[in-house]
Amino acid sequence: MHFEPYPFEKLNTLLAGITPNPEYSPIALTIGEPQFETPAFIQKSLAKHSEELRRYPKTAGEAYLNESMRGFVEHRFGIALKPGELVSTFGTREVLFNFPQFYLFDKQNPVMAYTNPFYQIYEGAAIASRARVIHLNLTEENGFKPVVNEAELSGCDLVILNFPNNPTASVLSLAELGEWVKLALKHDFLLLNDECYSEIYTAEKVPSLLEASVHVGNTAFKNVLVINSISKRSSAPGLRSGFIAGDAEILKGYAQYRTYVGCASPLPLQAAAAMAWADEKHVACAREVYAENFKAAREILGIETSDATFYLWLKVPDALEFTQRLYRDYNVKVLPGEFLAREDAHGENPGIGYIRIALVEETGRTIHALNRLKEALS
Repeated sequence: MHFEPYPFEKLNTLLAGITPNPEYSPIALTIGEPQFETPAFIQKSLAKHSEELRRYPKTAGEAYLNESMRGFVEHRFGIALKPGELVSTFGTREVLFNFPQFYLFDKQNPVMAYTNPFYQIYEGAAIASRARVIHLNLTEENGFKPVVNEAELSGCDLVILNFPNNPTASVLSLAELGEWVKLALKHDFLLLNDECYSEIYTAEKVPSLLEASVHVGNTAFKNVLVINSISKRSSAPGLRSGFIAGDAEILKGYAQYRTYVGCASPLPLQAAAAMAWADEKHVACAREVYAENFKAAREILGIETSDATFYLWLKVPDALEFTQRLYRDYNVKVLPGEFLAREDAHGENPGIGYIRIALVEETGRTIHALNRLKEALS
């Protein structure tokens, strides 16, 4: 198997040999990792339950954690999931890599489609599954929303969406997600939405694919799955707490498969995660910071920002040159968009000409970075 280097490895290569301007303190706006303290109540719970490290955790997760996750789904999206309709996981990266391998194993000549640009683990899963890939390009012309080509989709086994989107920050409406559910039922492909940014919104709550499934009458979630994570929501990526939810028939087999994978979450992490999933106050506080960061970006850069995620997908003439110059002259790191995308069947890379900026710092530090960025752009 051959895997592409991760975007951050490519960035290190691009910036190798460049000495950043020492007049500026370094600021990295590259990785989607919240740079705030994990809330104290989560840390205290982790410490309180540390003695449980002496026990093996169950692959299926403790009942209290699964109940807390289902409670989150019901409170946030109005969906009362049955126990078999949700599987707790060790974060979501491992799910995005091993679930396609599980699901596509018995498919002859599997075909997988996903949004482009994308979270690179989708590509890794396709490679490990020996799947042919169809790229759903997100471009300025289509509003950074995937254009439906039913002729192509009719041959798909698995389609992965990612809305709210990383890196373009675009959002699909309930009606738009509902149309994708209809397509999954019509062409009998499995539709999975990566919803890890669902809780980072600035105004209106963003919808879930589960809501859209119910909206179009698919109350059993046939051919529909979502994943979600506590990482962005609770500024706690180290808790490695996520879930996959939806079609119970598919999840039944996947849950059994997971007993062989060895991705059980340690009990102290489960206890802390259960508390985090059940609390909304700390999430609202984080949203306020991201909203202020977006406000600062609008005022300083004079651009429109998204209603969700914490990313700017900024158009620049030459992303590689600009990334090098920004680092050299202003000691700010950003990520070239082409590192997050691939050439499609027509030789087009929709990431070329863009940089991704992660506004994950506190607002004062974000303003410093945006002012340097403005200078570099001018």
